[in-house]
Amino acid sequence: MRQALITIASLLFAAAILLAGNGLQATLLSVRANIDGFSLTQIGFLLSSYYVGFIAGCHYVPKMVARVGHIRTFTALASVASAVALTHALIVDPEFWMVMRLVSGFCFAGLHMIIESWINERATNENRGRILSVYRIVDLAAVTVGQLLLITADPAYFVLFAITSILISISIVPVALTTSSAPAQVSAATLDLKKLFRVSPLASVGCICVGAANGAFWGIGPVFVQQIGYDVTAVATFMSAVIIGGAVSQWPLGLLSDKVDRRIVIIIVSILGAASGFFLASTGAASHFSLLVGAVFFGFFAMPLFGLNAAHANDHAEEGEFVAVSGGLFLLYGAGAIMGPILGPIFMGIGGPSALFQFTAGVHCLLAGFGLYRMLRRAPAPTQEKSAYVPIPRTTPGVFEFDPRSPAQADEEDAASCN
Repeated sequence: MRQALITIASLLFAAAILLAGNGLQATLLSVRANIDGFSLTQIGFLLSSYYVGFIAGCHYVPKMVARVGHIRTFTALASVASAVALTHALIVDPEFWMVMRLVSGFCFAGLHMIIESWINERATNENRGRILSVYRIVDLAAVTVGQLLLITADPAYFVLFAITSILISISIVPVALTTSSAPAQVSAATLDLKKLFRVSPLASVGCICVGAANGAFWGIGPVFVQQIGYDVTAVATFMSAVIIGGAVSQWPLGLLSDKVDRRIVIIIVSILGAASGFFLASTGAASHFSLLVGAVFFGFFAMPLFGLNAAHANDHAEEGEFVAVSGGLFLLYGAGAIMGPILGPIFMGIGGPSALFQFTAGVHCLLAGFGLYRMLRRAPAPTQEKSAYVPIPRTTPGVFEFDPRSPAQADEEDAASCN
């Protein structure tokens, strides 16, 4: 395992830098847009534009890699993403920022797909699960660091945009100098709605709901904190607290869902996610402490829901369908993340800042209700046929290829049994 990690260390380092830079940029743009007087609707469209570009990148970047190779594609996308980060500070205009966020989403989809395909190529049957766990730790730690970088300078000025650009540019170095051979190809994600709804209507609807709630949070959450009277330091600690809460809950909720009907866990977690949203809406402005408590609980219940829905879908999927089903669910999550930042500001315009988390609570209640309906329509998957829950980073659909449940795992087991 140690040798395997040494082999992919440069790739993990590049991924960490990218995740930190992208995490900083997303929160920075929401904060800066609010400072510069963008409307809530315009701020919402910023994140929506990012996910439009992200989904497009998941489809088109593999064709670029096939044409010019991994390193050239990575270098080109990182260079564009770095330049885009700086243009936000040079041209402060809502429509221009939306276009730049679309370009940024396209670039980051490709950057992460390339790194993840590379890591997958180095993973083996024996270390695949542990490598995924390390990657998940890198993901959570780097995104948290990205949030905390927000307090290193005034977001009203150029410095934080420059830091974002520097991080993205530096990520090219470990990839360009890696001694690992490039993988054969990057797989494009496909969306087969008919198959997904056949496999699991609950997971399909659930991933759209989770995308809408989480997308609204990531896009408008920093503005919520500002509008209820807190400063930039509170924004950084609030976003970090949500990430930490989500990190803590992954394993216990996942293990619980392995032992009982996973739909029960999805329903209960959705209800508690709704309760956390109502708590933030009603008490977030009371004190910084109550804001952080609400953030931890919101992250604890809202963040694992994608993984729980994906695991439920794969309990019912045919053998060998794991990557296709999980990748399709990720694209449904992206579709929800396009809608959430648009709908959240509409509710805030009617009910004030607290309506953001009233919106997320409503979405979580909708998911819980649909889960109850599906329990009346379908028997639970037998415990012995359930796939084990594995915490998955929500980076790109490519990450599912080095999950222990992927076909690559089964292929290696078959090969080993023939020797």
